[in-house]
Amino acid sequence: MDIVECLSSSTYPERPIALTWEGERLEITTILSQWRTPEALWFRVQAFRHVQRGDQRTFDLAFFEAEARWQIQPVSGG
Repeated sequence: MDIVECLSSSTYPERPIALTWEGERLEITTILSQWRTPEALWFRVQAFRHVQRGDQRTFDLAFFEAEARWQIQPVSGG
């Protein structure tokens, strides 16, 4: 199961703040874009694996509302 932590006020999910990837919690530093498809709400984000080394990665996060579940996909080259 993919884990994404979010801040929410009037809607869920409003803003993802962290994700768990390969057993490690990564802090989201930037939301690059957000879009909606009929199946899911998507976010393209940048997150740090090792802040001290500057190891930044890009991920697409999909929230499937009907199932209330997240999917995390690493973006190639990101």
